[in-house]
Amino acid sequence: MSKGKAKSLVVVESPAKARTISGILGSQYEVRASVGHVRDLPKRELGVDVEQGFAPTYVVPPEKRKAIKDIREAADSASTVYLATDPDREGEAIAWHLIKAADLEGKPHRRVVFHEITPEAVREAFDHSRGIDMQLVDAQQARRVLDRLVGYRLSPFLWRQVRRGLSAGRVQSVAVRLVVERERDVQNFVPQEYWTIDAQLAKARDGATEQALPAGRQGFHARLVGYVGDKKRKLEIGSQIEAERLVALLKAAAYRVLTVQQKVQSRRPAPPFITSTLQQEASRRLGFSAKRTMALAQQLYEGLPLGSEGEVGLITYMRTDSTQVAETARKEARNYIASKFGRQFVPPSPREYRKKVKGAQEAHEAIRPTSALREPEAIRRHLKSDQFRLYTLVWQRFLASQMADAQFDQTTVEIEAAPASDPNALLLRAINTQLRFTGYRQLYEESRDNGEEEDEGKNPLPDLTADDPLLLLELLPEQRFTEPPPRYTEASLVRTLEEKGIGRPSTYAPTMATIQERDYAAKDGRYLRPTDLGFVVNDLLVEHFPEFVDEGFTAEMEEELDEIASGERPWEPVVEQFYRPLERALDAAKEATPQREMTDEKCDKCGLPMVVRWGRRGRFLACSGFPECRSSRPLEGEEEPQTDPTDEKCDECGAPMVIRSGRFGRFLACTRYPEC
Repeated sequence: MSKGKAKSLVVVESPAKARTISGILGSQYEVRASVGHVRDLPKRELGVDVEQGFAPTYVVPPEKRKAIKDIREAADSASTVYLATDPDREGEAIAWHLIKAADLEGKPHRRVVFHEITPEAVREAFDHSRGIDMQLVDAQQARRVLDRLVGYRLSPFLWRQVRRGLSAGRVQSVAVRLVVERERDVQNFVPQEYWTIDAQLAKARDGATEQALPAGRQGFHARLVGYVGDKKRKLEIGSQIEAERLVALLKAAAYRVLTVQQKVQSRRPAPPFITSTLQQEASRRLGFSAKRTMALAQQLYEGLPLGSEGEVGLITYMRTDSTQVAETARKEARNYIASKFGRQFVPPSPREYRKKVKGAQEAHEAIRPTSALREPEAIRRHLKSDQFRLYTLVWQRFLASQMADAQFDQTTVEIEAAPASDPNALLLRAINTQLRFTGYRQLYEESRDNGEEEDEGKNPLPDLTADDPLLLLELLPEQRFTEPPPRYTEASLVRTLEEKGIGRPSTYAPTMATIQERDYAAKDGRYLRPTDLGFVVNDLLVEHFPEFVDEGFTAEMEEELDEIASGERPWEPVVEQFYRPLERALDAAKEATPQREMTDEKCDKCGLPMVVRWGRRGRFLACSGFPECRSSRPLEGEEEPQTDPTDEKCDECGAPMVIRSGRFGRFLACTRYPEC
């Protein structure tokens, strides 16, 4: 890095990041924070000229004017201005906006990019500074303009049809649609009865057909899976009658071992985290929302005080869709694993991962600790509890990703049950899996969405060979029913969005937060369920704007934004081909949907006319003065929700409570609703 007499100015987004970088660069550099975005589209108008190439009009929000003034003044006395904002499209756009807002175009300015805030990475970035990448800026600008056009065009339609204050969004509306459609799948699901039949067996001794087991021996379990003579014939047990028929055959059968197969299975570790998998695992293992996970990850990335070490960046950049890892980091991890666990825990060659995500930016790295040597326990006293828990998760996952496979001994025994009264011998199968070598599991094992546990060692088998006779100890028929598809959690919804190519690392957490803040979905335990409002809004958008809430269409838009970022396409035509069909769809929707239907009824509260609105359960009368007046009542002739009286009184106003029926079952409600 060159050092002139005048200081160089470095601009970053946050004060925490500024402190960490300042400690690395030293006194020849003055580091200032912009505190996030410094320019944006105006809040109270569209800010996009749809007739002139979709040119955006940017403004500096009042709360950012002082920061811009301070940066401009600091730049006046600086030899060079370095823009060290985050290493993604949004960071590139912030750097460009800083140049425009602070009048830096006439000053020497350079862009520096690093994916971890360490002395080596920061100095390397300053040694290889560059100009602004306008392709990345254009991609971010296109995303912002598209989101503004959708918000400003679709949201007023929802205000007219449902109520004011609602919003629609390219990604958020598709996410709501996924949640709504999954809820309908659950509601419409018809359980199908089926049965399983397990046999508890034991190895016979000396050919005996009946004998008691020694104390403490419980035998092993085998499941009825089909027919010996026709293994392709599917066994379906759909009723109690069929289950009882098979149980009768099995009770009268002679049992012997057909085959014993033993093999060693290897299981590879999961790759290091990317944004989506970090959010998923933090949700499953730590109970964090996507928003909470990203806030903590940002703190770990930007740097935290570690006593005498000062401010230290603990993890690499947290918005990434790449599983690549720097060679130096892999080497450090392998050396640590060898010294901590032994050479047998180090695979023959470093593991490389290639994440198959649409639009993955291979220049980025996975989320990993900035040093594998910085053990979580060594810095625990410097971190808050949740910071420590998330850092531990990142550290363990990364180290495990460079460890040897876990190995298992799997034994599969196929058993013949030959009923005396039936020529078709039945086939049973017993499986036991035993951990042979822990490998990466010594440190970390990925959790599961459904909470299922491994079956390792749960069905220990005796030493068996082909033709060994077996004793039947007990038959265990069990009635079961097929399960509906699981409702989405934040973790599984993020995974689905990623798999479908909808959104990018920077959008997952805001999308999860928005659909809940807008009251389109709510958490029921861990699971997301659509609210009545979510149903109404989704159905309106699907009816009138099917293309714009279609997951395939939204994924294609993401690909086109990626093409802008790579310089394959200019941004204006991409916006144009999106917006013109949206305009036509809006015109058609306005013609197809009536305006608010005015009535002669007057509001009991304020005297304004009542209007007909649509809700989850049909039409109702609402005050035209909404939201100032929230009075509503059933529309004459429309079915009024059934209620049952109770002896309960409302805690808020003392009015009687009634039992109503809602989406999630029956509940207590105040009779003064919606006033109370």
